[in-house]
Amino acid sequence: MPKRGASKGILIGINKKNSVAKKPAKKKSEIEQTLLKNLVELQKVHIDLAEKFDKLSKEISGLLSLFEITARNFAKNAPQTAEYEKDKDFLEKIDRLLDQNKTLAKGLSLMEERMRERMYSPRPSPRKNEPFEQSIVSEKRPLPHF
Repeated sequence: MPKRGASKGILIGINKKNSVAKKPAKKKSEIEQTLLKNLVELQKVHIDLAEKFDKLSKEISGLLSLFEITARNFAKNAPQTAEYEKDKDFLEKIDRLLDQNKTLAKGLSLMEERMRERMYSPRPSPRKNEPFEQSIVSEKRPLPHF
């Protein structure tokens, strides 16, 4: 007589010769069925995702081409006004001022470096009684013999 399992409602057959349950075999087939069903669903999700990526890439390509067309039209139709020329002249003057500023900064840093050398470098104190030439002459050493 078949009995129902208490936990999952699985039919368990009991033989009169052996009291062996067929629960593991049926459970295996149910797991396989569930696994197959899940794999099929996963494949459907992958297909859907791939289609959405294709659609997204097409839309991005369309937007990119739209931006390119707009940039070309803007470049062609941009008015060359006197204000543009004034801005260009102003920028050139600023560039010249920056170059002059760099030159002045280099000169000032060189001047500062020279001043530091003069102020902080040790000066040899001249000997008033002995001139340089006399000190060399006064030391008479014999030449070495080889």
